[in-house]
Amino acid sequence: MRIGIVCPYSLTVPGGVQMQVLGLARALGRSGHPTRVLGPCDGPPPDPNVTPLGNSLPTIANGSIAPVAPDASCQLRAVRAMRDESFDVIHLHEPLAPGPTMTALLLRPAPLLGTFHAAGGSLAYDLLPRATRFLAGRLDYRVAVSPDARDMAQNALGGTYDLLYNAVEMAPYRAAEPAGVDAPTVLFIGRHEPRKGLSVLLEAFKRLPSSFRLQIAGSGSETDALRAESAGDPRIEWLGTVSEGEKIARLKGADVFCAPSLRGESFGIVLIEAMAAGTAVVASDLPGYRNAARPGRDALLVAPGDPEQLADALRRVLSDPEESARLVAEGHRRAESFSMLKLAEEYLQRYERIAVSRLPSQEL
Repeated sequence: MRIGIVCPYSLTVPGGVQMQVLGLARALGRSGHPTRVLGPCDGPPPDPNVTPLGNSLPTIANGSIAPVAPDASCQLRAVRAMRDESFDVIHLHEPLAPGPTMTALLLRPAPLLGTFHAAGGSLAYDLLPRATRFLAGRLDYRVAVSPDARDMAQNALGGTYDLLYNAVEMAPYRAAEPAGVDAPTVLFIGRHEPRKGLSVLLEAFKRLPSSFRLQIAGSGSETDALRAESAGDPRIEWLGTVSEGEKIARLKGADVFCAPSLRGESFGIVLIEAMAAGTAVVASDLPGYRNAARPGRDALLVAPGDPEQLADALRRVLSDPEESARLVAEGHRRAESFSMLKLAEEYLQRYERIAVSRLPSQEL
């Protein structure tokens, strides 16, 4: 089976959807199914099986900045690629994001499966209900990555949705060497924007002992302001944007991974990534994060936006080796259940189902 996967977000910009797309394509390829990824790229394609569709345009969405490509040149490249590749099935991630996924919906060159990732509301669903329902109706199969994502899509678009959680490629975590640290270390990885809660973590860290360290990876709209506010604290190291390999090494080297998000998290794959790296997790108690972590068992979850609770949880893990070891052991078992190879098998079953149930309704 020849599979196409279309991503609306720039594949060279770090992001949860992008990592799922690339990881799933690699797993499908290892299973013997030729898989091609189509999506915008702001630089060299990250994998050999990626067809770049042009540069992205940063766009505000769901309290974040989404690197989408709605321009005509990107759509023409997408049309050409779908025509040339003659896919047996096309998998659209975030089908209603502006750009090549919408183009695939309009043209429908092969059976289409759509995976819905977002939770927390969509302006397009609110302002264009008839248009979005029409486009969603062109999908042959619908999947959501979490109950929150399913509920949002179902309420706005109707239809039925299979629930398939996001997954992690385990092999790179097993093979990577940890980055060296010389003190108990907390790691944050994510965009520096209000909903990710980095300001709450920085406030919490003020309450922790001088022997603890904080590493901050990523960048965003709040970077300069937050760096200026914390400039006097020598315990904090700003790493900037890190590669996938460095991300894994930093996760393996840290004692705690902290995800202090305030809202808008559909699943929380980064928690599973930390567990796969053998790192204890402290995170906000959000519905999306509960899909990944069982409170008190795989991770410590605290009230969003409460720096005092967050500081207490971090102190507890960093100061209690037995508690840390327990969280690491439980987390590793949890991560194994979210293997990307298992997810690829689930998607293959659905691809085969729609590929035999409908011939392409329109040639490009």
